[in-house]
Amino acid sequence: MMIDNRDIRQKRWHRFWESASGFWLSPASWRIWLLCALLVSVVVLQLYVQFRLNYWNRDFFNALESRSPERLHAEVLLLIPLAGASILLAVTSVWGRMTVQRKWREWMTTHLIDYWIDHERYARLTVEDEQTIPEYRIASDARVATDAPIDFALGLVSSLLTAIIFLQVLWTTGGNAEFNLFGHQIWIPGYLVGSVIIYSGGVTAVMVLVGSPLTRIIQIKNQTEAELINAANLLRDLGEGVVPELKEADVERGLRGALQNVLTQWRYLCWQLMRTTLVSHGNTLLAPIIGLILCAPKFLAGAMTLGELTQAAAAFTLVQSSFNWLVDNYSRLADWVSSLERVGGLLLSLDRLSGDTRPIAAKPGDAIAAVEPLP
Repeated sequence: MMIDNRDIRQKRWHRFWESASGFWLSPASWRIWLLCALLVSVVVLQLYVQFRLNYWNRDFFNALESRSPERLHAEVLLLIPLAGASILLAVTSVWGRMTVQRKWREWMTTHLIDYWIDHERYARLTVEDEQTIPEYRIASDARVATDAPIDFALGLVSSLLTAIIFLQVLWTTGGNAEFNLFGHQIWIPGYLVGSVIIYSGGVTAVMVLVGSPLTRIIQIKNQTEAELINAANLLRDLGEGVVPELKEADVERGLRGALQNVLTQWRYLCWQLMRTTLVSHGNTLLAPIIGLILCAPKFLAGAMTLGELTQAAAAFTLVQSSFNWLVDNYSRLADWVSSLERVGGLLLSLDRLSGDTRPIAAKPGDAIAAVEPLP
């Protein structure tokens, strides 16, 4: 298996974005940018509703603590419009996000197919070429390479805004921490803010350390999956008489060997995902508890109400989740990098067959203009 050096990876990245950016730069792309603006607006509105729910959580538990039926009734009624708005925004976000992903995939896949067919490159891309199995890259890798960036962009915007908003909640609700250490009075302003930064930084560092081999493992796994498909197609071609010069025993042996390679890579992937899951799942379990533990002393001292305790713990969980965006998305990020490089590699292989006939700027504009209007 060929090991990519940094220069080759950079070329694949550059080649992919050189083609994929045509979707966003053509004159007809204004509809997509308008839809993206709508998605960002939905993210902002979702955060506002989340902010209101955070304060609703505080007021609800304060009403429970005061044993006031009237306050509880008012909070229950307030929950109805907040929950309805949250559901409506979530549904709208799914529609907008998947529409952009579908349009980009349609454009990118059409571009790859046209480039593959043009000048009969499909007939000249031999099995000895480094970038084999173009069908898999066009059908699967192009989908991952265009789906994931939309999710990542929205997730990063949401995480950034969530951190900004709920850090203020942590600062005001948590207040300062005061304790005695070896006869000295220690005072820490906004101790919950510092705690969530330290905790999130530690978890992210561990995830990067543990998950660093994941991208390469996924690349190899995807390649073996493609080789298995190719081996199966070769057996079918042999049966149909397309490749009569091959021996059935050799083709069958190649198919079984390809299957064993797939299973071996899946085992490697399993072990790697077990390691990353250990970090991510452990963080999911611990983060809410750590928030409660940090707030418990002030609650027991009477400096914090039950509602403020739950509000601060919920804000702590939201902020650390925002800071740990990389932890939650590490596996998918590795999968996306693998697919992006495989599509870029296919384009580079086709470039070597095309000489100076490569269409980069001309075809993308035409391709997006041919896409149907947004529903």
